[in-house]
Amino acid sequence: MSAASLRISEVLLFERHVTLRLPFRFGAATVTQCPQAFARVRVEVGGRSFEGASAELMVPKWFDKSPSLTHEQNFEQLRESLRNARDAFLATSDTMTPYAHSQGAGEAALGVSVARGLPRLAAQFGPALLDKAVADATLRAAGLSWVDGLSAGVLGDPWSQRLDITRPAHVVLRHTVGLADRLTDDEPGPDPQDGLPATLESAIRRHGLHHFKLKLSGQIEADLDRLTRIAAVLQRLGVDYRATLDGNETFADATSLGMYWRTLQASAPLADLLRRTLLLEQPLARAVALRESIASLPIGVPVILDESDDHPGAFEQGLALGYRGISSKACKGIYRSLASAHRIASDPRLLLSGEDLTCQAGLAVQQDTLLAASLGVRHIERNGHHYVDGFGMAPAAEAEAFAAAHAGFYETDTTGRPHLAVHHGQIDLNSLHTTGFASAAAPLWHSLQAIH
Repeated sequence: MSAASLRISEVLLFERHVTLRLPFRFGAATVTQCPQAFARVRVEVGGRSFEGASAELMVPKWFDKSPSLTHEQNFEQLRESLRNARDAFLATSDTMTPYAHSQGAGEAALGVSVARGLPRLAAQFGPALLDKAVADATLRAAGLSWVDGLSAGVLGDPWSQRLDITRPAHVVLRHTVGLADRLTDDEPGPDPQDGLPATLESAIRRHGLHHFKLKLSGQIEADLDRLTRIAAVLQRLGVDYRATLDGNETFADATSLGMYWRTLQASAPLADLLRRTLLLEQPLARAVALRESIASLPIGVPVILDESDDHPGAFEQGLALGYRGISSKACKGIYRSLASAHRIASDPRLLLSGEDLTCQAGLAVQQDTLLAASLGVRHIERNGHHYVDGFGMAPAAEAEAFAAAHAGFYETDTTGRPHLAVHHGQIDLNSLHTTGFASAAAPLWHSLQAIH
């Protein structure tokens, strides 16, 4: 099948407030509430009209970590990126492939956002959200699922048909342990008493978890203590686990990172945890990460890029400096993930990891999960289900529609509300292989607040 050729006739933007059931602390930020953005697009293909949709949480202090900005200012940066993307995608009436729209309108929107002062990572947010929605509409027009559409080359990108696209039935969930998370049931701290796990210990027992993402503060004494306590919990529960460590840009330079890692290695109680560690994610601040080499540092696991992935050449720059992988995140763009997967396929020493932007139940978590899993990612960080109660503030009818359309991916548990279904540390992906981009349900658009 040849690439689809389409015209974008409508782009609508919305948001919905999200309140977290537990505070999520990463780096220097603690998040308790933020909006989720939604895009609804209409495309014209062969004289017929098709709709596509996407969603992404507008997480503060990740796209721009400047301490001088409030959370609300971070949200407005992302709204600005969305508006610029909408205007750019609607500025042309030309018929072209989804990838050509992304390269033309998406790059134009990025340029406008950067010119107006947005950091590139925030500037990418709007085009990335619209790329997902356009892909969804394109797949519906073709009558194909995500995996079949990629294999057929309907998006028109240069990578899909050269990749070994998989149709995964399951993926391992890698559970996030935030810096404010309680580890044991007897540890004092927040407990919403909503019938869901509120500690690492209870989450392991409920979901059978065996893969974990551990947030680092970059403060060696605090991290030594916390990592030691985490390792003790995992050992006590008899978990044969694997872990990844997330630096969240907390290190100012390679020298301080090297000293930090040597201290971890010298800690006998952490020997087993480090042996089970699979990778270290974005330890250096993005201002220096692509300027300083880490090749000579004594870090015995692959170090990967995440926040520094704000332009197409970032991965190659990182490889030259000693990095050995990069994250897949739909908020950075589906085409960025495809390009990274293609580069990694040429070198078995490299890895693509699946990381989370606290993806919410519904479109966001379904599309992001399938994107990474279809590219061969076997364990993926998921934490939206842990920090938010199911579908959050979405109407019950919306939650029930998604749960009915994606039985196996969601389940109605003892709380009486639909939640992500996690069994033996895995998520069932079979229901995501449906026409369109991973979803057979849609938000109740009238329940959302328009972004003008």
